[in-house]
Amino acid sequence: MGLISLLWGIVAILWMVVAFIPLLGWGNWFVIPFAAVGAIIAAIGILFTAPLNRGRAKTGLLLNVLVIVVGVLRLTLGGGIL
Repeated sequence: MGLISLLWGIVAILWMVVAFIPLLGWGNWFVIPFAAVGAIIAAIGILFTAPLNRGRAKTGLLLNVLVIVVGVLRLTLGGGIL
């Protein structure tokens, strides 16, 4: 689960970078739910993984939460249009 959430977070960050391009800001509407699913997968990975093996899941959770926060800020600044 940790590896899946980490890869999910990497894809979400790449998608977020594309959404920074002017006139592609609408991509944030898709990035935020995508990253939310990744955060849920990471949380499940943290719950069901041994304490010493939680690094990937924690990193995946951090990446996905970062994408959610930046995506929401981007939509707030752009008025939800761009």
